[in-house]
Amino acid sequence: MERNGREPCPPEIAEQLREVDRLRRSGRYATALARVQALADANPRLTRVLLELAMTLGIWGGAPAQALPWFERVLELAPGHRTTRLHRALCLARLGRHEEAVADFDALVEGGYRKALVLHMQRAASLEALGRHADAERDWTLALEEDADNPWLLQRRAAARARLGRTQEAVADLSAALGQQSGEHVDPELLHERGLLRARLGDAAGARADFQAGLGALRRGDPPSLPDALGQALRDLDRA
Repeated sequence: MERNGREPCPPEIAEQLREVDRLRRSGRYATALARVQALADANPRLTRVLLELAMTLGIWGGAPAQALPWFERVLELAPGHRTTRLHRALCLARLGRHEEAVADFDALVEGGYRKALVLHMQRAASLEALGRHADAERDWTLALEEDADNPWLLQRRAAARARLGRTQEAVADLSAALGQQSGEHVDPELLHERGLLRARLGDAAGARADFQAGLGALRRGDPPSLPDALGQALRDLDRA
């Protein structure tokens, strides 16, 4: 019997899919892909098999263009399969097809998909790529409602607010993110970003303090360009 366009997955095939997953997780991608491709060829209407092939290509293989037709095939057979729609949207975004990605994200949000944090984060990124910064700021705010005080989300919302000219609010977001950090865990990139915004607001003393603190907080693994950027920012203040 089919359920919403989906044929039930026989136990013996489910076991083969578990083996595919074990192969993927152990780094044997080529073997996993060959096995799940063979299963898909033999079972062209089993949505679970088609989805695992798409996931193997798109996630484990980093090949969204190859994965996309398989996600679309699953949705042809089971239009209401939300996890597939999410992964199709992620593939579309990775391929730069942000209008289509946002349409999928919109449908999932309207349908009350349970992974609200992921949806708002991913939709915000696509909205930014489309230049829809006010809508992106809304989604970063919604993401923060799901994961309050997350420093990375605060940084992303600060960037959106800065692009909208809401500089004071952007500074507040970066200050909230920095307020959760201390010692070697202070992020010099956040200090650099806040310093630039403070300089834009005319707070030269605050900007200088941020740039100097950023130079003192540099860590192995920070962007190679960051020390020069902090130094240049201090020189720009001196010339102002």
